[in-house]
Amino acid sequence: MRMRVRTWKNPAWWFLLPSFTGVCIFYFIPYIDVFRRAFFSAAGGEFQGLDNFKTVLTNPAFQLAVKNTGLFMLVCIPLLLFLSLVIAVWIYRHSKIGNFLKTGFLLPMAIPVAAVVLLWRILFDDQGLLNGVLDRWGTGTCEWMDTRWAFVILVVSYIWKNLGYHIVLWLAGLSMIPDQIYEAAQMDGASDRVIFFRITLPNLLPMLFIIAVLALLNSFKVFREVYLVAGNYPNESIYMIQHLFNNWFRDLALDKMTAGAVLLSILLILLIFLLQKAWEDRA
Repeated sequence: MRMRVRTWKNPAWWFLLPSFTGVCIFYFIPYIDVFRRAFFSAAGGEFQGLDNFKTVLTNPAFQLAVKNTGLFMLVCIPLLLFLSLVIAVWIYRHSKIGNFLKTGFLLPMAIPVAAVVLLWRILFDDQGLLNGVLDRWGTGTCEWMDTRWAFVILVVSYIWKNLGYHIVLWLAGLSMIPDQIYEAAQMDGASDRVIFFRITLPNLLPMLFIIAVLALLNSFKVFREVYLVAGNYPNESIYMIQHLFNNWFRDLALDKMTAGAVLLSILLILLIFLLQKAWEDRA
């Protein structure tokens, strides 16, 4: 009891209490309520058991959204991690222009969503800039956001938006590697390739798990730009889970929405657990 009293007398607990209270009120308690509502009907509040989950899992729109979101993650996350790592290593080795390049790569994060949407419309509209160039060349126009090209555009936009953030994370990991290790390797005549694969990459493995989890979570946030450009029902190739939840919310399908949210949270927890397990096995 004495130890417990002494612990609560620590001023740090009182500084953490407001944040902890806010997390409980706005995150933890609502999630418990969502989990409860997933087993009841939206209208009468009757207990449905697992019927809501069966309805969601057999819904063609849910299956399409999960497939597209999964494909988007499989393409974007490895590509983003690779590109950001390569650029971060190059910036770290060229420190004279490193700050300028970091600022340039971080600029997309500061651009408002409205400006990004306006840029999309200027480039990819039926009467936009790209179609104007293609028409002048005589190759014909393309409905970019209504074809499979929409998925490619979404991938490029996501990487462009998040590249700078991940570069900064990699640079933080690179800065923790002692310079003496690089100097010793260079004195032994090690090439740049050997230094990267034998020194840089192994020392960055602790950062890989954190960056991969952040990339995974950010990949679920790619919604606003597509929604503002293409509306509630975009091309099938870019119909994501966020579109489905938005449409369910508009239709007040709370039973489907809560069941889908529970399934999605379980999926995210499993993915993060698998990433952590793979990282621990490698370590």
